[in-house]
Amino acid sequence: MAAGTPSGRFAVEAEGLGYAYAGGRKGLCDVTLRLREGDILGLAGANGAGKSTLLALLGGILQPGAGSLLVAGLDAARESAGVRRASAMVFQEADLAIIGSTVEEDLLLGLDASRREEALALAARLGLAAPDVPVQTLSFGQKRKLCLAAALLRKPRLLLLDEPFAGLDYPGAREMRALLASGRAAGLTQVVAVHDLEPLADLADCWLVLADGRQAAFGTAEEVFPRLRGLGVRPPCAWQAGLGVRPWDAQQDAGEGPKGGEAPKVGKG
Repeated sequence: MAAGTPSGRFAVEAEGLGYAYAGGRKGLCDVTLRLREGDILGLAGANGAGKSTLLALLGGILQPGAGSLLVAGLDAARESAGVRRASAMVFQEADLAIIGSTVEEDLLLGLDASRREEALALAARLGLAAPDVPVQTLSFGQKRKLCLAAALLRKPRLLLLDEPFAGLDYPGAREMRALLASGRAAGLTQVVAVHDLEPLADLADCWLVLADGRQAAFGTAEEVFPRLRGLGVRPPCAWQAGLGVRPWDAQQDAGEGPKGGEAPKVGKG
């Protein structure tokens, strides 16, 4: 089914969505898309393309300046507070979002004390460090997990992730993929902004590419990936190798890699 085809309930509906910053500088112009509940949207584009502006609009941080935007059925122009409650953002820079001094303290900030056991159970499920561990001793990947856990405890309808794979090693990237897949299985809609499309290539249900604040492409990987180079975005190797999307972890899952020191064969991208 093509991205944007009506099916089930929509978590996000944008029509001609736009936003201009002070002084008239365009941040975003004429974005139209629909995301179903449980969809994972890959968001791509060069620096300054408008990805951060779109995330801020979807999270209720900014209000639409043009067009319409519904998030979980809420009009973002009139119910921005409701949109903020319905969504949660996980920023790329984890240190900017972590406030508590220990894992437990950070998780429980803003939560009722009655949810302590729920919070600690989620932390254990995500493989977080012990509750009393000081946050400054956490690894990069652990800090990102802490931010993700704090976001999930808000029980959002829409989860927004800014470069969740950046800086992660291979095991960390695999864990992040598993968390995204788990969220999708639970019906959580997720918008994932990435520069490196590789870890998300086979996982996202649809892709939105922005260029100079405008919607340059929206659709499935098969519809969008052939256009990436012309939009200043590097296609993932999984696509270039076979001109189709293969599982990101195909060699690991098959238990083998290139034989005899041979370089993997890569088709024209």
